[in-house]
Amino acid sequence: MSRRCPRATFRSGQRGVALLVVMWACTLLAILLGGYAAMARTEGLQARYQFEQTAAHYDAEAGLMRAVYALQAPDAASRWVADGRSYRFRFNGAKVSVSITSESGKVDLNTASPAILTRLFRMAGEGQDQAVALAKAVVAWRSFAVSSEQRQQRAEPYVAAGRSYGPRCGPFASVQELQMVLGMTPALYARVAPDLTIWSGRPSPDPATAPLLALASLPGMTLEHARALIAARASAPARQTGLAGGGGVTHSIRSVAVLADGTRAVLRATVRAQGGRPGSQGFAVLRWQEGEGE
Repeated sequence: MSRRCPRATFRSGQRGVALLVVMWACTLLAILLGGYAAMARTEGLQARYQFEQTAAHYDAEAGLMRAVYALQAPDAASRWVADGRSYRFRFNGAKVSVSITSESGKVDLNTASPAILTRLFRMAGEGQDQAVALAKAVVAWRSFAVSSEQRQQRAEPYVAAGRSYGPRCGPFASVQELQMVLGMTPALYARVAPDLTIWSGRPSPDPATAPLLALASLPGMTLEHARALIAARASAPARQTGLAGGGGVTHSIRSVAVLADGTRAVLRATVRAQGGRPGSQGFAVLRWQEGEGE
């Protein structure tokens, strides 16, 4: 019977361990390389997304700039109308859609009459009593208090409702502030916010550019009549409503750019004419927002 050499057996065992180590090392290396490849791919996708998002952003910004120019175009026939209609064009391979709404056509929270506010809330679906109460609450919020006792009286309903604040007793600083007024619900706010402003300074909206609910809030107007008037605007010629048409005119512009791969960017700005003062830019940006939020 033959006997195996102990040294040969030992060397064979060493080779087996070495092979196992090499195999584990190769497996670990493959895992590391796979991880690095996945990380590199993820970073590449992120970089591409950021690049496409940036490109879409600047395309949307180009839409805003074109809107500002079109509002003050020397030729009245080519001037864009600020009544909410959409203007579409291509820029740098992107599809750009721009809409302009004159702030004069909206209901001004700081200057609208109680009757206009009441009708606005009624047209938005509120009952008569609730609409009247809300209009009074809005007026109380924006009206200056002549004494500390008056301010305290206005705050009492808010305290009773568990609020930690009372009315501002001064002008609304933003449309979003309306959400703090007692009686205002999220659903109602979502319906009326697009038709509200703090920039027009008018007691009632301009019917030539007013959106649906703001137009329907005018005396003698109904939702059906307002819809018919808005539908008729599309065929009407351009009017002298641009930035060049008068100092202090304020417009909200919404620009959406969509790239070929579906990347989308939304910019919204509120701009006001500077009145052509020497050395001025021609317009001032009052508000600038990115995305679909408020």
